[in-house]
Amino acid sequence: MNYGVKNCVWTALGDVTANLVQGTLVIFVIGSFISDHPLFLGTFKWIGVTYLCYLAYDIYKSKPKDLNSENIISKSFFSFFKDGFLVAGTSPKAWMFFPFIFPQFIDFAGNYIVQFFILILTYMILDFISLVGYALLAKKLIIWIKANPKVINSISACVLIIIAIIIAATQHY
Repeated sequence: MNYGVKNCVWTALGDVTANLVQGTLVIFVIGSFISDHPLFLGTFKWIGVTYLCYLAYDIYKSKPKDLNSENIISKSFFSFFKDGFLVAGTSPKAWMFFPFIFPQFIDFAGNYIVQFFILILTYMILDFISLVGYALLAKKLIIWIKANPKVINSISACVLIIIAIIIAATQHY
């Protein structure tokens, strides 16, 4: 919200690049271990659900940032890319997302490399569009967001709880 849509594009590109690396590692390296050890995957699922609930609580209880500040630091495009890459690349949420979701859409008996590339490209395009869409929406809603910052935290917390419930109810290994 402080840096504008143009800079968000660079952050989004960093994010989807990290997602490409994560998805590749999960499907071609970590995924084979996980699929051979369903108990590990089930345990990992409940750790993920617990972590999502913790994040929801943490976001709900956190104090909203002051969006009215005029003190904005100048950053390069590469810095925005790097920030997006590091946030997505080090996020436990992303590392949990790919092993839970991607294997359900890949038939490992078939040509799973082509399936993976179709899936990861589709995911990257949709993720990029979503991130830029958030920036455009934030640009339009900035006045309302500044007046109601706690509402954003509450909505984010509710979304994380809903995701945790869906994972807990639908993922069976």
